[in-house]
Amino acid sequence: MSTVVVDPITRIEGHLRIEAETNSDGVITSAWSAGTMMRGIEVILRGRDPRDAWAFTQRMCGVCTTSHSIASVRAIEDALNYPIPENARIIRNLMDGAQFVHDHVVHFYHLHALDWVDIVSALEADANVTSEAQRCISPDRTENVSAAYFEDVKQRLRNFVDSGQLGIFANGYWGHPEYKLPPEINLMAFAHYLEALAWQRRIARLHAVFGGRNPHPNFLVGGSPSAISASSATDGATRVDSAALAIVSEVIQEAQTFINQVYVPDTLAIANFYKDWFARGEGVGNFLTFGDFPNTSVGAGDRLIDPNDLFLPRGAILNRDLSVVHPVDLDDPNQVQELVSSSWYDYSTGKDSGLHPYDGETTPVYSGPQPPFENLDVQNSYSWVKAPRWRDQAMEVGPLAHVLMWYATGHEPTQQLVNAALSNLKLPIEALYSTMGRVLARTVEAKLIADEMSNWYGQLTQNIANGDVRTFNDQLFDPSTWPAEARGAGFLEAPRGALGHWVVIRNGKISNYQAVVPTTWNASPRTADNNGSTVLGPYEAALVGHTLFDPQQPLEILRTIHSFDPCMGCAVHLLDPDGEELIRVKVL
Repeated sequence: MSTVVVDPITRIEGHLRIEAETNSDGVITSAWSAGTMMRGIEVILRGRDPRDAWAFTQRMCGVCTTSHSIASVRAIEDALNYPIPENARIIRNLMDGAQFVHDHVVHFYHLHALDWVDIVSALEADANVTSEAQRCISPDRTENVSAAYFEDVKQRLRNFVDSGQLGIFANGYWGHPEYKLPPEINLMAFAHYLEALAWQRRIARLHAVFGGRNPHPNFLVGGSPSAISASSATDGATRVDSAALAIVSEVIQEAQTFINQVYVPDTLAIANFYKDWFARGEGVGNFLTFGDFPNTSVGAGDRLIDPNDLFLPRGAILNRDLSVVHPVDLDDPNQVQELVSSSWYDYSTGKDSGLHPYDGETTPVYSGPQPPFENLDVQNSYSWVKAPRWRDQAMEVGPLAHVLMWYATGHEPTQQLVNAALSNLKLPIEALYSTMGRVLARTVEAKLIADEMSNWYGQLTQNIANGDVRTFNDQLFDPSTWPAEARGAGFLEAPRGALGHWVVIRNGKISNYQAVVPTTWNASPRTADNNGSTVLGPYEAALVGHTLFDPQQPLEILRTIHSFDPCMGCAVHLLDPDGEELIRVKVL
């Protein structure tokens, strides 16, 4: 037995430590996922005006800002029964959709591709062969396909390498025998890495149009802070006018073109060389979605969002059984709980108890080894990440859960895309439950959402043409009319999975606020179920069974962890090694 430690996992948002125990054959027999930072946003929000919560919660992360903002305003609107106009629903869908597409492309090319693409190998490529391969895998593409283009990209890479400073590529495991792409495909992927850098700046314009800026666009309880004009503004006023809407249309078209002509073909091309990774990294086999992208702005019953009328459905899939979608009630304390038995937190009800987020507590108590240390005390608490559970089950969330839910509920575009991709790869549906399955699912999802964005844009422009330019609820939002106590929940699907914000408001101020983020589900440490059996978190379960070719270069661990696209930044707070607050800022 030996222990492999990867700390920190790079090319993710935030800080994550993985400890993996291997046998004499290099096979991982057990693994532990440890978030090494603590989130304290919930504590910061206590006593604040609930209408300001979105501006704080969106700063949990520099990536998922839109997701946290929308979840937050939905929670407040739900608590105070404050509906929004149709245009606000559509604008939020467009902003959330752009977040998905932007995030997935950046993850594939800039965070995950280097686990599969040997950058240095691209220097050996024949640019003519790369050009032929590009035309073969993406026949509709007409620009950036020539041999001269790829020769220029190769020269740019050579100049970079010859400078002796590989920069962001310096710590790659180049030459590792697990890299299987030929030099020509590596060169093509590197070229698209550079193209995606430029492309991701352009798609951010949609957030600038509707939210004023990126990555922290503005939001509003009661709608969207985007004043709409049916014609171009000539008075210098800040508003969404016809010229701005033309930018939104252009952004959507560019996204669809890049996904169809670059992202999808690249995913299939790379996956064909790594088919063995469709049988590795399965995980817990349970999948959860909260659902997102409401089809109407008025919900059913006493809820503002109808959970049965969402573009991306809500539900749970257990034991990889796609024939049954279990209903999910996010208000039910018997369904959703957070546990801290393996986390550096305490509950007033006891460390081994579970709490629904309405009753959630954020009380940090660090009990781990004093740094510097070689290994965590994994027999006790070992992570700053709590352990959410659905009906006592560890659940995987994210693009794979999304695609499986669409597939299981009969969404024809999803079924067609998935079936076509698996047919191309000559693989069964079971291949999706894997490391490479997550990569494929993320690509499928990016295409589905980019295509749906055209429909949302059409709805918005039709409303404007009909004279409807309302984007926010203009009824008086008077705190004096609020009940003495109110509670609400805001749900959506972030690019990395199910996100929920729960709020309790007392006497006009936030009394309790809990955010359960996607990476909390996926990176959760182990717990015990009602029968006393150990329940591993999705990261931990997905690593078991991997064979490490070289423990000094644990590329296999990186591939599987990156396939989840961790966002540990949503679990951040500043503490010193003794658990004391490092800095307090008072705003006068």
